[in-house]
Amino acid sequence: MIAQLLGAAGGLASTWLEGRQEASKSKSAVARAKAEAEAKVMVSAATSTAKWERVMAQNSSDSWKDEAWTVLFILIIGANFVPFLQPHIEQGFIALDKCPAWFQWAMYASIGASFGIRGLKGFKK
Repeated sequence: MIAQLLGAAGGLASTWLEGRQEASKSKSAVARAKAEAEAKVMVSAATSTAKWERVMAQNSSDSWKDEAWTVLFILIIGANFVPFLQPHIEQGFIALDKCPAWFQWAMYASIGASFGIRGLKGFKK
């Protein structure tokens, strides 16, 4: 009788352990599947970004916009060293500061796109 009780208890313990192992395997499988899905999303996002950058580079290869902004900045910087132009440069910056916010952000976006800055984070600082 004791042997039968011990056998039954052993069987229950064995079944319980097997259930715990299966639950653990299921949790591991779910975690692995979740990690694989997140990795696929990250790869897809990186691929999309790379494709977008390649298209933008191809489209801007014959654009004069980059050179125009560069020339404008060189002229502004150079004009700061010419005494009779300095008041005009200062007034220009005061006028730009009074522009509507949407125009300022449009200008930032245009300059950023021209020089390859994807986000406007650098301009906010």
